Amino acid sequence: MVNKVDHIGIAVNNLEESIKLYVDILGLELHGTETVEEQKVKVAFLPVGDTEIELLEATTPDSPIAKFIEAKGQGVQHIAFKVDNIEEALEEMRAKGVRLIDEKPRYGAGGARIAFLHPKSTNGVLIELCEKK
Repeated sequence: MVNKVDHIGIAVNNLEESIKLYVDILGLELHGTETVEEQKVKVAFLPVGDTEIELLEATTPDSPIAKFIEAKGQGVQHIAFKVDNIEEALEEMRAKGVRLIDEKPRYGAGGARIAFLHPKSTNGVLIELCEKK
């Protein structure tokens, strides 16, 4: 079902400052930014091999990223796994008794269809399933 680690989502207070760290210090290349209104987040994409770092900055105080930073501080917020068919993956997770945050896929950054699994079913790790065409 899972093909690879698609990306690692990192919650940050300031996208521009964080981009400088990853580009100037680590030598990664910025492949663009995007605002996803539905998710209340600004995202920066930094490929590393055939996976990606996604830096996530909240656009509103009530966004999931703002709430995450308030509770835990900046840092790794989720890990995303690429799947070929997100509906089938969600159905398989349901059948295995995994608690879902998203019963149906929604729009994510980079044109992906995404859905999150609840951390209470995944040993405290927020897992995202993503399908990219």
